[in-house]
Amino acid sequence: MNPTNEEPTIDINYSGRHVSFAEDKCRPAEEETITQHHPSNNNNIPLLLQLSYERSKSMMHDELQNFRISLKWCALDHSSCVGKLISYVVFVFLAVVVPLLTSVFVRVPASSPEDDPISFNMLVQVPESTLAIIAFFTLSCFFRRYGLRQLLFLDMLRDDSSYVRRGYRVELDKSFRYLAYIILPSFFLKLAHKIIFFSAVKISAPHLNPTFPLNSIAFVLVLVSWLYRTLVFLMLCVLFRLTCELQRLRFEGVHKLFEGCGSDASLIFGEHVRIRKQLWLTSHRYRFFIIGCLVTITVSQLGALLLVLASKSDKTFFNSGDLLICSAVQLSGFMLCLVGAARITHRAQGIVAIATRWHLLVTNASCDSQHCKPQIPDGLASDNSDSDSSDIKISVIPQQFSMFQTRQSLVTYLQHNKGGITLYGFTLDRGLLHTLFAFELSLVLWILSRNIY
Repeated sequence: MNPTNEEPTIDINYSGRHVSFAEDKCRPAEEETITQHHPSNNNNIPLLLQLSYERSKSMMHDELQNFRISLKWCALDHSSCVGKLISYVVFVFLAVVVPLLTSVFVRVPASSPEDDPISFNMLVQVPESTLAIIAFFTLSCFFRRYGLRQLLFLDMLRDDSSYVRRGYRVELDKSFRYLAYIILPSFFLKLAHKIIFFSAVKISAPHLNPTFPLNSIAFVLVLVSWLYRTLVFLMLCVLFRLTCELQRLRFEGVHKLFEGCGSDASLIFGEHVRIRKQLWLTSHRYRFFIIGCLVTITVSQLGALLLVLASKSDKTFFNSGDLLICSAVQLSGFMLCLVGAARITHRAQGIVAIATRWHLLVTNASCDSQHCKPQIPDGLASDNSDSDSSDIKISVIPQQFSMFQTRQSLVTYLQHNKGGITLYGFTLDRGLLHTLFAFELSLVLWILSRNIY
């Protein structure tokens, strides 16, 4: 029997299958021959693109080297007991002790012509430390349970095509650009503000010589503390966006499977099941972080608005620069998470329309073939209008009918499983973003109506 005429079956256990697109089939055969006879050429091929990408453990010089360097500089290396201890000590000192000490001992001299910035400064310290605490303990839980490679689903890339691996390699490099786009402008603004701030304030610490350079030490500690808390928060935002980008690339790979009208429905089904499982894992892992950030940022922004409207003093860069920088960093990092989640949810919901169109094209192509055309007996081909139409026979091959049912089942499955990133059952899509925006705008307008006369 010809193996192409066998009835297609749906395999739920998909972990052993490899998705290959048209571009994989067009790969020259000489590449594999050269790789086998010249193993040294593998050093010039990125690890994510090597044919023998079967690693399950991390290596020192792999595609995550930049992430490991960043985690070490942020004191977030939990790969050893010593590194974990250093990480917790640095976190407590920079995220809790330093902001608390600067809020208590910093004073504005009575002779200073500038307005009092202390109230705004205390309003900034609380949300920055809260977001850092949420992000730090979330990262600690991730590293203890999963590890960096499993958190980013890198070990599952061996089941993906070269298109997905190549795109994920690009997204790994781009993630640090987004981090730099937020950190660098904010750092220079923070540096300028703290230079002005500590040149005008006075630090009153008991049992210390007045000639001791407290201002210089406090300036360095405050700057390092802000940089540490911001990096911890943004690092987790970047990891979440990177995970969403991987699933977006996989959905694009499924779209490529639909572009070939002869694609196997069981192959598409297995790939979608694998993506859905990883989307569920991503939603489950990051839901506490997203909800915690949403509540913290909402409360801090509304509190800042209330304090600014209630204050009768002039607003300058000296007394409200911290508030401006804090708001920009918080909103930028959180928007990375929301936009990444909304994009992958939009891709997941849009796959139903693509699957329906694919099903229609394949069905029409099957009906236009020679086997699906109506076969009319010779006696019924005359112009006699009294002929009984019930004698017309249409030949349908059982295999084609079975394939139709399989495609129809796939479309029905996709219609009922089109969710993306979810938060306790609520799909994080553009509709939810519009709802959140309307809610936040309503609160802002209510505050304005209570304070503006």
